[in-house]
Amino acid sequence: MPLPEPSFSIGIEEEYLLVNRESRDLVDEPPAALVEAFETHLKGHFSTEMLRTQVEVGTSICQTIAEVREEVTRLRRTVADLSAEHGLAPIAASTHPFARWKDQKRTDKERYHVLQQDMQLVADRLLICGMHVHVGIEDNNLRIDTLNQIAYFLPHLLALSTSSPFWEGTDTGLRAYRLCVFDELPRTGLPERFESYGEYRRAVDLMISAGLLEDATKIWWDVRPSARFPTLEMRITDVCTRVEDAICCAAYYRCLCRMLYRLRRDNQRWRVYARMLVDENRWRAQRYGVDRGMVDFGRGEIAPFADLMEELIVILHDDSEYFDCVREIEHARTIISRGTSSHQQLETYRQAVDSGATHEEALARVVDWLIDATVEGL
Repeated sequence: MPLPEPSFSIGIEEEYLLVNRESRDLVDEPPAALVEAFETHLKGHFSTEMLRTQVEVGTSICQTIAEVREEVTRLRRTVADLSAEHGLAPIAASTHPFARWKDQKRTDKERYHVLQQDMQLVADRLLICGMHVHVGIEDNNLRIDTLNQIAYFLPHLLALSTSSPFWEGTDTGLRAYRLCVFDELPRTGLPERFESYGEYRRAVDLMISAGLLEDATKIWWDVRPSARFPTLEMRITDVCTRVEDAICCAAYYRCLCRMLYRLRRDNQRWRVYARMLVDENRWRAQRYGVDRGMVDFGRGEIAPFADLMEELIVILHDDSEYFDCVREIEHARTIISRGTSSHQQLETYRQAVDSGATHEEALARVVDWLIDATVEGL
């Protein structure tokens, strides 16, 4: 029987932080009127997150990259316009440059109270935001097969998206500090490997029956089978400050899913490497972003990230043409040449200090850059 072709539908979820335009600090308790406005104007596309300062939006199920861009643009613009009426602004960054997690307030929902009770301080520190991309793969076993193979490429996506160089006013020296916080949770990191969907379900059901978790939504791997939709959900990326960078990462993930399907259809597959090897590239993406390259496992040496992406652009050419997203795939060259959000945040900070700003003033200028870049071109 021929392998059924997935729909490869696509949707994006983004998380933002709300800042006070005057103080540039986070808003620990947004006005009730603003939350009501989000619910009214973004009906079905807005949800609260664990901390009250966080805003989560999600697109509809889209069939083209153009649709995804249009939806993300509309959602960001709406959040920004409604927030401005209260002297606030969203920033699309995975950490705030100087805010403290101890100052934040938790959203009053049972799910978040249970999470805090289970995880204690680990949950309290989750002052981080991410971007999740869903791609429709309806066949259960194909979804698991794709899960096993696509882990190889997750560090590449993380490197393109980095937006969390600061933590509580400190330059962490990492391009994606967010994962240091998130990885304190259980059931995070690279996904497990399964022989079939049945094996995956048996493992999940065992954890549920043992009382370890309520459902599969409490599995927080870098990529996971969605517990709610017939999709494979990529979760490793930081939230991208610029919309075009977000669309680039989403296009890559979708094209990778189709490329792996094509291989399976033609009785081929991508080589599955040991998790410890892929973890090394994950760390290099977390630490250096696009700067220091990653290990090319075939050659057994570190290769420049730009070279690896050029190879990937060629590998995904059929898929990017199929999805009409060649321009979005090639945008990776722009990200590499001008830097990710992390690079630009650090450069903004250094320029401010060099011009005589204090540490606190320089961090405030980073927030100003984030406010502007989040809605740039919308």
